[in-house]
Amino acid sequence: MNLKISLPQEVVDQIALEEAHFALAPSAFFRAWKRGVEIAGVEWFGDGTREGFLSAASKWDLRPNLLLLNDALGVLSGGQRLFLSTMVSFYNAREGSSMLKRIGFEGLADLGGLDLERRKVIAQLVLNYSGW
Repeated sequence: MNLKISLPQEVVDQIALEEAHFALAPSAFFRAWKRGVEIAGVEWFGDGTREGFLSAASKWDLRPNLLLLNDALGVLSGGQRLFLSTMVSFYNAREGSSMLKRIGFEGLADLGGLDLERRKVIAQLVLNYSGW
């Protein structure tokens, strides 16, 4: 018995839209990540140099320096701590969660304390995240 099931056109269209989005998501994520690194400061990512930032070809080249960030967390401004900790959470959920708890982050509404540029970066990272 050969059953053929057809899906409603809107379901087919949604599947196609999602497939197209996620095919482009890794490069969009990297662009947003690189913008976030630029805003936060290249010293916290990759080899910590401007040259390393400019030559980065993938998110792997701009991994957060977790030891440096954890040591500096207490001396950064509130906005810097929140933005950097949120970015770290994309790289390493456990480490990012720990950092967010340390700074008193209680939920997504706390991201309302970020300026527009940082919010845009976080939004693009969420939208295009497909794993590290």
